[in-house]
Amino acid sequence: MKQFLQNTEATEQWGAELWRQLPSKCLIFLHGDLGAGKTTLVRGFLRAAGFGGAVKSPTYTLVEDYTVGDRKILHFDLYRLVDPEELEWIGINDYFDQDCVCFIEWPDKGKGFLPQPDVVITLRPEADGRLLEIEIISEKLKKTGWPA
Repeated sequence: MKQFLQNTEATEQWGAELWRQLPSKCLIFLHGDLGAGKTTLVRGFLRAAGFGGAVKSPTYTLVEDYTVGDRKILHFDLYRLVDPEELEWIGINDYFDQDCVCFIEWPDKGKGFLPQPDVVITLRPEADGRLLEIEIISEKLKKTGWPA
């Protein structure tokens, strides 16, 4: 599915839609160049969840951890990863064992150490906005008929 997003607000609205549609345990890969809107999408997700604090890209921290009510959201940014093996050193599998939604920016940097995602989202500049593409990988999510 493809959707043109006119501005930052539209990108955040799509993030909010993800909050309404995704299960509490889900792995989402986010593709797109620097400034494409990946963190903006995650911010929309977190705002819809009820998180009111700052949402920043985890470029330097590698992961930002959020708890909203009884749900946990993890936001990874692998941009600065030099070797995918570094993911083992941080205990990446321990994160995936949790009941949480995990967003991973720059997943290609973790190739071979990341499980298959449930959803792949790509954001790319187009005209004065950006094009959002969503691919549902998980059979469980495909059965829901989302996105329509």
